[in-house]
Amino acid sequence: MDAAALIRKAKAEGRTALTEAESKELLRQFGVPVVKESIAATPEEAVAKAEEIGFPVVLKGLGARLTHKTERGLVRLNLKDAGEVRQAAAEVAGSAGADLEGYLIQPMLSGRREFVAGLFHDDQFGPVVMFGLGGIFTEALNDVAFRIAPVDEKEAGEMIDELRSRKLLGPFRGEPAAVRERLVRTLTGLSRLGLEFPDVTEVDINPLLVGPDGQATAVDALVILGDRPAAKTPNPPVDPVAIAKLFYPRSIAFVGASGTFAKWGYMLFCNVAAGGFKGPIYLVNAKGGEIAGRPAFKSVGEIPGPVDLAVVTIPAEKVFDLIPQFKEKCVRNMLLITSGFAETGAEGRRLEEELVRQAREAGILILGPNTMGICNPHDALFCCGSNVLPKPGTTTLVSQSGNLGVQLLGFAEHEGIGIRAFCGSGNEAMITIEDYMEAFEVDELTRTVVLYLESVKNGRRFFESARRVGRKKPVVLLKGGRTQAGNRAAASHTGALASNLRVFDAAARQAGIVVAEQPMDLLDLSAAFSSLPLPRGNRVGLMTLGGGWGVVASDLCVENGLTIPDLPPDLISRIDEILPPYWSRSNPIDLVGKFNPKIAMQVMDELVKWEGCDAVLHLGIVGRMASVKQMIRSIHEVDPVMDRKFLDAIPGALVEFENRFTIHMVHLMEKSGKPILGVNLLPNENARTIMDVEGSPYKGVSFLTPERSVKALARMNAYRQWREREEK
Repeated sequence: MDAAALIRKAKAEGRTALTEAESKELLRQFGVPVVKESIAATPEEAVAKAEEIGFPVVLKGLGARLTHKTERGLVRLNLKDAGEVRQAAAEVAGSAGADLEGYLIQPMLSGRREFVAGLFHDDQFGPVVMFGLGGIFTEALNDVAFRIAPVDEKEAGEMIDELRSRKLLGPFRGEPAAVRERLVRTLTGLSRLGLEFPDVTEVDINPLLVGPDGQATAVDALVILGDRPAAKTPNPPVDPVAIAKLFYPRSIAFVGASGTFAKWGYMLFCNVAAGGFKGPIYLVNAKGGEIAGRPAFKSVGEIPGPVDLAVVTIPAEKVFDLIPQFKEKCVRNMLLITSGFAETGAEGRRLEEELVRQAREAGILILGPNTMGICNPHDALFCCGSNVLPKPGTTTLVSQSGNLGVQLLGFAEHEGIGIRAFCGSGNEAMITIEDYMEAFEVDELTRTVVLYLESVKNGRRFFESARRVGRKKPVVLLKGGRTQAGNRAAASHTGALASNLRVFDAAARQAGIVVAEQPMDLLDLSAAFSSLPLPRGNRVGLMTLGGGWGVVASDLCVENGLTIPDLPPDLISRIDEILPPYWSRSNPIDLVGKFNPKIAMQVMDELVKWEGCDAVLHLGIVGRMASVKQMIRSIHEVDPVMDRKFLDAIPGALVEFENRFTIHMVHLMEKSGKPILGVNLLPNENARTIMDVEGSPYKGVSFLTPERSVKALARMNAYRQWREREEK
């Protein structure tokens, strides 16, 4: 009986699961290696089947309602002769009662390596394939990998390699390595089953036993049938061109403008005006009059000129009155700062849905509600709830938390990280995170897409969009709601429950998303991706002013999947001509305290030319200003005869060196295509993560700690590896 017929038969009989025999037959048709078995109607027939198979055998009770056999005592193992089969059949019959429809006879397979494989339906992402360590350790160790279907052979292999217990699949206690092809066939077969038969809501293969010959076999299986939850009607995609227009308004009207300090209608207007926005700014307040010396119109209709963008801060219940006004005035874009919609619960969600319906009918695009605003430094547009003025750059930041997003903008401004655009996406009533990704996918100024999110409205589209964008430019993401407490906070904050974390992480990994662990990682990774070339491999050359830092950085590199190759003899010979004879002659290269600017650049030149090196990390070469200033203060106090003019000139000379060093590093990156990044010796008030070099696509990048630099480099390398796999 073919797969479709098996499922139709079970559903026609009102069953929600296939029998074990039916489950295995279905899986066999999708390429899953299943144990050979026979069905017997009576104890004597069970004996005959056992003799045909050969002892020892396994006997199981068979029936449509016998889905949890072990718990009901319906499995007998290692039966060595006919008498044991008859006794087992009698015992199973007594336990199963009227639910018994027959017996399932299998060979008693040996094997000490048990795994589990399966399929389930996720409400956000659809069919999900699972593979992990089985047996008694399944729940205890929770060593499981997931992938969103479709899963191809390459991705199936990645799932296998992802397990912490993957060594069990290699040669094990005298047994050969597991036959990888059978494992891959199992996972790809489950993927095809989930996509082709939506009635199959869950599959459990446990155990997937690896025998002494390395062959993996599905010993037990259960297929669950049902009706998948009706898919929610997704938001229709928003044209990327329409989203782009939001960030380049020719005129802005502030609806709910106020002259009261700390009110949104005041802060936003002031920030936009002070930020240098070049277009007309109109203020709308029902009372009219003047605000900040400017006329306030009582309605949008009174505004004399056209309005590209309306920034709305009036109470939620009054927003509906604006729809006909905007339609008549041909206002097509609304930045809805106002809260009080879906994030407040069921009634707020109803209000939001009705507002969206009316806005769509009127041809109005809503960004928000419940947003902190937008920013586009390339057009001097700083319409945010905080007065932040980051410089123009290539990093686009989209955040479901406006507060977090604006704080990150402030850090970016301080660290010199350029921003292409920012938006607090808010409740995403019309424009979702997927829309923003697709808009900035085609945006030529965006080199890196950075996301903070707590939930997605359409997981499947998110997954597909992120994967497509990631093939062109990195997508860096911080996921909020990673713990139970965080999940609760996310639900109350965004009005949406976060997707299952493990499935989400699997989707992110599969889509090539660069996952950040904490907020500052977002900025570190955006600085690295937007300022440096991607490494071509994982080999790192280290140059340091101190041995200890080199040791620590080496450990960090290895712990993060990078390697520290030995220096070849010819490179050692060339560096011998630069450094004193007592230098380390190893990687990392310790400059043995030599502060001569020429020495650092010469050694760097040799490192970058080395073909055995894919990236260079320098430690302590820049960021010495705090130490130098302290030294000068000490000399002033203790040495009255030291030349003051000479001392006062040192900080300026240091700045000049660091600028020359940065320019030199950038030129080396242009020639070699290798990333070069640094670690500051000490923090100081003037330190910046990014150092611009005019006319170059690359920048100087230097972090305050070795771990930040190494983490950024490791994530860049992992992303490079993912892109290469995608291109094959």
